[in-house]
Amino acid sequence: MKIIRLCIVFILVCGIIYPLVTTGISQLIFPKQADGSLIYKNHKVIGSELIGQTFTSPKYFHGRVSSINNDASASGSNNYGPSNKEMLERVEKSINTLKKENPGLDVNDIPLDLITNSGSGLDPNISIKAAEFQIPRIAKATGISKAKLKQLITDYKEGRSLGIFGEPRINVLKLNLALTKLEN
Repeated sequence: MKIIRLCIVFILVCGIIYPLVTTGISQLIFPKQADGSLIYKNHKVIGSELIGQTFTSPKYFHGRVSSINNDASASGSNNYGPSNKEMLERVEKSINTLKKENPGLDVNDIPLDLITNSGSGLDPNISIKAAEFQIPRIAKATGISKAKLKQLITDYKEGRSLGIFGEPRINVLKLNLALTKLEN
């Protein structure tokens, strides 16, 4: 009988009370983050700061290759090694797409994050180099000057996490929303 009471206590404490308390505290202290860091446009959710989206139009900045096809419930990468045939084919396809979008491209100039996916497959950020690499294509497609696009990248650049972790980066969704405002 003691075991049954102990199980009931643990179910109540760990399964109900603790999740409700932590959720309540999160909603009070960090409401935006607790709700998923959602981005709204005209009072409608268009995405999250934390989940990458696929942009294919030449007038937008493109993010990292997605291994999950915009399905956040399928988080995770295929975790292929560099000699895996499927990985090599996907990278080759990405390179060919970039060559088509950017005529006269030297393959050695392609930033690595434009042809590889992140470990989670959800990364919403690209490197500053990857954003700058796309400027000529976007300038041609939108008519916005390269200088304005470069300034836009500078304005939306995010630094290292806590000032020391990772590399400077840029959120592709936020950048494309700013680009849309610049076009109008």
